Amino acid sequence: MKGEVATLRQEVPYLSYTNILIVKLSAIGDVIHALPVAPALKKCFPQARITWVVEKPAYDLLTNNPNIDEIIIFDKAKFKTLTGLLCNVPGFISELRKRRFDLALDLQGLFKSAAIAYLSGAPKRLVYCNAREYSNKVSKQVYGPNREGHVVDRYLDVVRALGCDTGSLQYCINITSAEEEMAAAKLKLAGMDIASKYVVLIPGTNWPNKCWPLPHFAQLANKLYEANLIPVITGSPNEQHLVQKILEQTNIPPVDISAKTSLKELAYILQNASAVVAGDTGPMHLAVAMETPVVALFGPTDPKRNGPHGKGHIILRPGHSCQNCWKRQCPDGKDCLADIQVGQVFDAVMRLVNHP
Repeated sequence: MKGEVATLRQEVPYLSYTNILIVKLSAIGDVIHALPVAPALKKCFPQARITWVVEKPAYDLLTNNPNIDEIIIFDKAKFKTLTGLLCNVPGFISELRKRRFDLALDLQGLFKSAAIAYLSGAPKRLVYCNAREYSNKVSKQVYGPNREGHVVDRYLDVVRALGCDTGSLQYCINITSAEEEMAAAKLKLAGMDIASKYVVLIPGTNWPNKCWPLPHFAQLANKLYEANLIPVITGSPNEQHLVQKILEQTNIPPVDISAKTSLKELAYILQNASAVVAGDTGPMHLAVAMETPVVALFGPTDPKRNGPHGKGHIILRPGHSCQNCWKRQCPDGKDCLADIQVGQVFDAVMRLVNHP
């Protein structure tokens, strides 16, 4: 099927939309970037039922959201083999088509998301203009004014292509009182009251050259303690070895909550922090969504596209001529972020903490 192209001027609201499908499967940061789409759609089409297809790791971000009526988990492990495909695809297609979607938004822009959008049976399908893996062949491409801008604004361009006024940005990550209590209890068990003044350090990322050196994090933790700020360190189960190396190099170990919280519990801890220090990683974007100021450390990726969205954050870069290379590993063997000095990051944290 040949792809089509939509501009923001070509579309007008179609008031009879009753079932809208959002396809944004992963990763955590990408799903966070797409969250403002749901409230924008609900405002434009209040009568519509909105369903979101997502993979398990990011599921928690969508729960208790008043703008999302149903969440369908795409368990990709079930579809990795030929046997898995033959056993699970028919049932999955049947479940999708039961909803009788009349609009599908493919915000992933990859083959698997395009397949889901197409197999849903929705007669109208939109995808952004940077779609890959032939996803632009099954959905109409949207060319919006933010195609060179931040990914959050690109996703909202898809909503604007429907003739909608997206209004003020809303993430709508709703944390229950039970989740708040559990987060506070886990932080207390780790050695700190949530009412304390603290800064969250996030050392891990999914690319080696997006990571700030671990000794730098250790030195920063020491300086934070000296400034009467408690460093709290977090990371996924796969990143605990990084956390351990930092703990071993500090004068006083930071409060360690790595691999101990759910996403919503982490969101609550981030929400109550004075500031967050992180590279380009999902929890950094979660802090932004919780309206906590971030010191973001960027090298191979472009903060214009992937940085902390909105105002009140500080972005630090090493200043290399090759920055924005979008390479997972430096071909020259350079430690990309090593030239961002501990003093620079500490001064940036203090500016955020002391901001009126």
